[in-house]
Amino acid sequence: MRKIIVSAFLTLDGVMEDPGGGEGFEHGGWSFPFFNEEYMKYKRDELFDSGALLLGRVTYQGFAAAWPSRKSDDDFADRMNSLPKYVVSSTLEELEWNNSILIKGNIAEALNELKRQPGQDILVAGSRQLVHMLMQHDLIDEYRLMVHPVVLGSGKRFFQEGTGKKVMTLVETKTFRSGIVVLTYRPDRKE
Repeated sequence: MRKIIVSAFLTLDGVMEDPGGGEGFEHGGWSFPFFNEEYMKYKRDELFDSGALLLGRVTYQGFAAAWPSRKSDDDFADRMNSLPKYVVSSTLEELEWNNSILIKGNIAEALNELKRQPGQDILVAGSRQLVHMLMQHDLIDEYRLMVHPVVLGSGKRFFQEGTGKKVMTLVETKTFRSGIVVLTYRPDRKE
C-alpha cells in the first residue's frame, strides 16, 4: 500500500505560507536564503522516491505556471513534469499541465483508493488547505517538516486551530549546514 507523505517548508514559528514568494504575502520567499546543495539533493531524492504528486489548487497553479518550461541538468524538472499529478480542487474544471488528474467529489474515498494502488508513495508539496483536510481524515502516513531557522511572527500556519490532537512518532532527523532541520514523523494511530 502506498503512503501519503506530506513535505512542508516551515518557519520556527510554524508558518508555511509562501516560502517561495509570489503569492503576495509580506514575508514571501523566506525559504530561499537557506537553499544549498544538501537541500537540493534531499528534495531530488524525495521526488525520485515518489510515484505521484498530490496537490491542492493553489500549489498546483503555481507549479503548473513554473515547471513545464523548466529544464535541469539532473532531470529534476523532467521528473516533476512526467509524474502523475493528482489535484484536489472544487473550482478547477480543466488541468493543462501534463499527467494531471482532477479529484472531486468524495476526496477521502478517492485518496484511499489511490493509496491502495501499487507503486511508489504519493508526495504532497505545500498545499496547506489540502493538508488540513488530509489531517482531518487521518490520511497522512508521514510528515516531513523542513523547519527553517527564521521566525516571521505572522502567516498561515501548518497546524491550525481545530486540527485536533495528533500524537506522532519521530522516525528521523536531518540537519543541513544552512540551519534547516528536517523532522520526519509518523502518526501514532493507536491514540
